[in-house]
Amino acid sequence: MKIEIEYCVPCGYLPRATEAQTRLLEEFGNGIEGVTLKTGRKGVFTFRADGEEIYAKPAEFDIDAIVGSVRSLLPESAGVQPQGRDLLMGKRH
Repeated sequence: MKIEIEYCVPCGYLPRATEAQTRLLEEFGNGIEGVTLKTGRKGVFTFRADGEEIYAKPAEFDIDAIVGSVRSLLPESAGVQPQGRDLLMGKRH
């Protein structure tokens, strides 16, 4: 699954977009192909999973709901297990 985050550059959504990108990569690891950022304008802040819109502004931004939407679209075995998350975060070697 490919996830795309399109964000408004003039609106200053880059920090929120990169935080969401990091969260999705930490949560799903190799269970997804990647999370790409796409620049946009006119207030856009949209998340798509394989082209399907899963969040769009002006809806209230809730990263936990977005993660849940992605999880529901993936096979049950996808995602990072707790021990794998520690390795991704550099907590264990």
